[in-house]
Amino acid sequence: MSTARRTVSVAAAMRPALPVKRDQIVDELRRRILSGALPRGARLPQDELARDFGASSTPVREALRLLEAEGLVVAEPHRGVRVAGVDLAQVTATYVVRRLVESYAMRRATLRLSRRDLARARALLDAGPVGGGPGPLDPGPLEPGTLRDRNRAFHFLLYERCGMPELVARIAAMWQAFPWDLMLDSDARAAASHREHLDLLAALETGDPDAVAAATERHLSNGFAAIRRQLTGGEGPDPFGLDVD
Repeated sequence: MSTARRTVSVAAAMRPALPVKRDQIVDELRRRILSGALPRGARLPQDELARDFGASSTPVREALRLLEAEGLVVAEPHRGVRVAGVDLAQVTATYVVRRLVESYAMRRATLRLSRRDLARARALLDAGPVGGGPGPLDPGPLEPGTLRDRNRAFHFLLYERCGMPELVARIAAMWQAFPWDLMLDSDARAAASHREHLDLLAALETGDPDAVAAATERHLSNGFAAIRRQLTGGEGPDPFGLDVD
């Protein structure tokens, strides 16, 4: 093989490496932000991130662009990139859409869950706090990233049984940018969330789609209220109400 052809072959073999590295950086930075490991407003110097991830500046720069599109980071001229703050109006809109879509997905899932699925959901809760609070085998307090992962595993075990993969993908996209970090550092909200998960599972075990949808909506409403308290320091009406502006 000629040197030129060998060079082309090597270059072609290396092409997938950049997107793979970029996606790894995106996933890890998203995890750090949504677990609270990277606080809101924290600066994200590209050179430091490149050293941290053992990467060149190109995949880091592309990763930050993707996270900016998700609303998790912001780039400011002459000031660099930082973790985005939380816009209450955007969170409110996302909450309303999540409540519509996720309650519908849970209605469908109720009719499709097997006994094995319900047993898996029960095992997730019994293994320890999914959203906080003691489980029968609770090993003690969990760090926020672990809580977030367990919470996601519980919910998506259920959503994935709705029979509409594209709907599940839409839900996953909304979850990616939702400010979970504002709830995970609250012990009271964590304990309440765990109880709500137990109530949701109890409704699923009855096989009643209406009861499941109602439990899902209560869970989402209480989660949004916790975020609003974090952002405003106070209470307010549920924006899902038709007469609430």
